[in-house]
Amino acid sequence: MKRLPALIAVGIALLTWCFTLPVHDGYHVGDTARDFKLKNVDGKPYSLKGFETAKGYIVVFTCNNCPYALAYQDRIIDLHNKYAPLGYPVVAINPNDKDVSPSDSYEGMKQRAKEKNYPFPYLIDDTQEIARAYGATRTPHVYLLDQDRVVHYIGAIDDNHEEPEAVKEKYLENAINALRDGKEITVKETKAIGCSIKWRKS
Repeated sequence: MKRLPALIAVGIALLTWCFTLPVHDGYHVGDTARDFKLKNVDGKPYSLKGFETAKGYIVVFTCNNCPYALAYQDRIIDLHNKYAPLGYPVVAINPNDKDVSPSDSYEGMKQRAKEKNYPFPYLIDDTQEIARAYGATRTPHVYLLDQDRVVHYIGAIDDNHEEPEAVKEKYLENAINALRDGKEITVKETKAIGCSIKWRKS
């Protein structure tokens, strides 16, 4: 009987530990994201600090041929065209390993960017270091940062990847508009819906 209180205490401690574990690795809302220097499809290196007039950044982990990424590519272009003039450019990053997903090679990226006339940089994370640092798991996976690289929103672009006209909640746009207006972002994190990132085989 004397062991029962001790067992209960251990059980409570284990439950507390489980419920306080982080939901995911990488950045959480409120964290300051690291900068990076990654090669663009034009062959030039890009970093966030290179956007000297930016008030924030829409960092999107995406790729060339995932059906979800393809479904969102026009919406990502529209987001850049709408918000880049307001100081919030899209910075797209392809984290997929080309040996696992050959269509996500650098040459494939250049072809995709040319076909869609991407107005934003499309960068290759060939070491996958940045995707791991950010905690990205899907394509697409979005991180909204302010000009100091503080994370304000993580997750999906909206609530309907299949039909743009059926979207009811524009999570990312709502977050950008709230950030611009200095208001509280009501939905700060959602589940990213997309293809799993193709990690390099060890």
